[in-house]
Amino acid sequence: MKSVHISTDPQRMSGTPCFVGTRVPVKSLFDYLEAGDSLEVFLEQFPTVSRETAIAVLEESRQALLAA
Repeated sequence: MKSVHISTDPQRMSGTPCFVGTRVPVKSLFDYLEAGDSLEVFLEQFPTVSRETAIAVLEESRQALLAA
């Protein structure tokens, strides 16, 4: 699934999927949520990720899982 909110570039973070325009791995968002942290905590720790982008990635992930 192609996303306008996630980029993968072999020259950046060894191709790890990151939020577009940042070096923040998308996995970090899921790690925070899995650990019981709120979206607010994640956004405070990673100010380069906007609330809208984080929510869009969560929604895209949800849709991908439901379509599987």
